[in-house]
Amino acid sequence: MTLPHLKIGNLNIYPPIVQGGMGIKVSLAGLASAVANCGGVGTISAAVPSDHIKDRKNVKKGDEADVSSVATYIRDARALTKGVIGVNIMCALTSYNALVDVAIKEKADIIFSGAGIPLNLPKLVEGSDIKIVPIVSSARVTDIICRTWIRKYNRVPDAIVLEGPLAGGHLGYSFDELKDEASMPKLETLLEEVLEVARRYGSETGKEIPVIVGGGIFNGADIAHFIKLGASGIQMGSRFVCTDECDASVDFKNAYVSAQKDDLIIIHSPVGMPGRALKNEFLEKASKGEVKFSCSYICLKSCDPKTSPYCIADALTNAAKGSFSDGFVFAGANVDRIDKIVSVKVLIDELVAEAEAAA
Repeated sequence: MTLPHLKIGNLNIYPPIVQGGMGIKVSLAGLASAVANCGGVGTISAAVPSDHIKDRKNVKKGDEADVSSVATYIRDARALTKGVIGVNIMCALTSYNALVDVAIKEKADIIFSGAGIPLNLPKLVEGSDIKIVPIVSSARVTDIICRTWIRKYNRVPDAIVLEGPLAGGHLGYSFDELKDEASMPKLETLLEEVLEVARRYGSETGKEIPVIVGGGIFNGADIAHFIKLGASGIQMGSRFVCTDECDASVDFKNAYVSAQKDDLIIIHSPVGMPGRALKNEFLEKASKGEVKFSCSYICLKSCDPKTSPYCIADALTNAAKGSFSDGFVFAGANVDRIDKIVSVKVLIDELVAEAEAAA
């Protein structure tokens, strides 16, 4: 098959591959620019509590530090590519509004927003031409977003990312749905339902709403499969971790390469959502309440340091640097199938060739 171009407003993306935003400090300027240079969408994660701020009693000061960091990452990426750069901004972040503002000011092309429902995002980007793309887990959430945005702001999403239950990191599903693969909603079914909602609102408004699907997409055959089912593009995260250009440490990447299927677990994240991660001694200690920490970030709206088993900002930052005794690694359900580290170009060329060869 011939892969289609992914069109998000006036953005023309080929191949139709979106690199998922991965925090903390896993997908920054290095990875995002490399993907953009290959024609896909490179995404910077805005979940990057600043290293130089350790006293967050003054939240505004914390906001300014995070905004400064994200601004630097966008500028660095822009210096390395003329391609499409996105920023993933979680609704759960305390500095959400300030981060949206900096994405606009630094001329990112797209804001991806999940880990909550971004109902007021159109208001925050009013007057700009940045594209806004919510990340959803169901047709119900898609309907709520489209209905609310039309009623309050007279606009629809520029695209929608449907993230299925096999994704890594934080997941928009219940713990019961994630207890085993037999309990999980099928991505094909979810896609069919979300496409129906997107097409209905697209028809009502005269604006096409492309649907990008992610969560368990591993190879070109998967890409071809979901394109044939109606997706306009795919989102991929874990495969891009094991690239030379990924901003995480080589130890972090090697944790993916050496991972086995039974290393994956679903955790109760301090964010208040389930998350898929690689089990290790840190998470075992955390489950027993044995992790000692003091929180100084105030980076998440939903995190209560008094009841949290650990500081997730510290844990993920430490892991990205390769310190697993004080942190852990998020990963997708197919991480055990990754067996090497390659360049972004080699990976994307391989994915495109596999997709085009698919029957």
